[in-house]
Amino acid sequence: MYALLTRPQNKSGFRPLPVVIIGNGPSGICLSYLLSGYIPYFKRDSLHPHPILQRKLEEALDVSILDQDLEYLSEGLEGRSHSPVALLFDTLQRPDTDFGGTAESVLTWWHETDRAVPHLVLGRNAPGGAWHSIEGSMVTLSRGEWMGLPNLPFKDWLKQKRRGLRNNRATAEDIAQYYQHYVMKKGLQKNFKCGTVVTSVRKVSAESISNHTEKDLQENSDLLWNFNEKSTEVFQVDGFFKTVKGDEEPFSIYAENVVLATGTYDSPTWLGVKGENLSYVHHQLSALEEAVKNNSIGIMSDPVLIVGAGLTAADAVLFAHHCNIPVIHVFRRRVSDPGLIFNQLPKMMYPEYHKVHQMMKEQSAACAGPYERYVSLPEHRVLSFGKDKKCIFQDKNGYQKVYKISMALVLTGSNPNLSFLPNNGVDLAMDSDQPVNPKRNPIDVDPFTYECTQEKGLYALGPLAGDNFVRFVQGGALAVASSLLKKANKNPP
Repeated sequence: MYALLTRPQNKSGFRPLPVVIIGNGPSGICLSYLLSGYIPYFKRDSLHPHPILQRKLEEALDVSILDQDLEYLSEGLEGRSHSPVALLFDTLQRPDTDFGGTAESVLTWWHETDRAVPHLVLGRNAPGGAWHSIEGSMVTLSRGEWMGLPNLPFKDWLKQKRRGLRNNRATAEDIAQYYQHYVMKKGLQKNFKCGTVVTSVRKVSAESISNHTEKDLQENSDLLWNFNEKSTEVFQVDGFFKTVKGDEEPFSIYAENVVLATGTYDSPTWLGVKGENLSYVHHQLSALEEAVKNNSIGIMSDPVLIVGAGLTAADAVLFAHHCNIPVIHVFRRRVSDPGLIFNQLPKMMYPEYHKVHQMMKEQSAACAGPYERYVSLPEHRVLSFGKDKKCIFQDKNGYQKVYKISMALVLTGSNPNLSFLPNNGVDLAMDSDQPVNPKRNPIDVDPFTYECTQEKGLYALGPLAGDNFVRFVQGGALAVASSLLKKANKNPP
């Protein structure tokens, strides 16, 4: 654990740190790597399968990717992301992966320490973020090699553990360990301050901090940046640090730039119905795992209610089915709805999710099917939860049904917790009348710098900016690093 230091006052005042990154998941780790002076170049004699991109890369062999025109390089690229820079960085690292190929990265990495930008990465947990909160045996949706970070292939790390990928996919436990290993292997740990909770980020006058005694998390004063004389405003980041003894030590850091990389795992979505706050109603899959472990539910229990038709709800169905626990599965969509995630997944690659989809189709309350202890209620919604553990549902025709249950799991997605921002960050969203949502209303950012259009100096990465897969959040980190290096005048002549 890191001790909090109070730095004494000095004549010139306190110089703000150039960058503070809030969130230590894959987005924050990748950005820290790039800001630590690890610079990507096109590998000479490499051949990229995209001929136009190959020609562009050959035009500036001695110029790093970070220093090139990202808009020009990414023009014309197509793929599974809406972000041009995400597609660019992904195809440079995994040139033909979408076609099942295994071509090596066309990037080579140089450690140019003079180009490092001092920064801090603040996170509640160990490096890896929310991956430490996911049940360890859960298998990732993405292929294992897509979970890797720059210049350390996930498969190579797994081989060192004498392990292989199951059906080309990895467990959450493997991913969490890999991210921790990555931070240590790349020597980034000095930039990471774990056990920190940010409570406020706001703009303040640069003059107001000149005579202020600053408590911060920085251990080495020589890492402080040269103060940008042009800055009239800086960000004040407040929060607290959890000590080994469990105490909460407050801190304040001043930064010229702040990067939001907190993901969306923090606040599960609620239905907003009567009784949802009762003790038997839960909003995380871990509650079911805990109940099974404690023997508070089992084969003879009343059914567990699972609400939702996404992958987390499917994981809960699979877990309960494996434990022979009866399940009532309620969701609002039609089983054949093309927007349902199961209708978008290849059956061969995701056999377990295909099985859940089959159960949803074949085992409705109206007709018995081959799956014991499971009932599917498509196009239903929950009306209320009762104190007697009776739950009332309504179907599409308005008819109501009552079921007695043992516990309920409402697994309908999650939202980012941006309570540390003014107005919960709503003013930064694409639609500033609605809360930030990774799929429907992400933060509005410049596509080639990821700087917030509504607040200069503030950046957003990962799901907050609409990039929901690890393989694509890295392009956002590339864009942010490129922008910050330009601000810092750390570009080569």
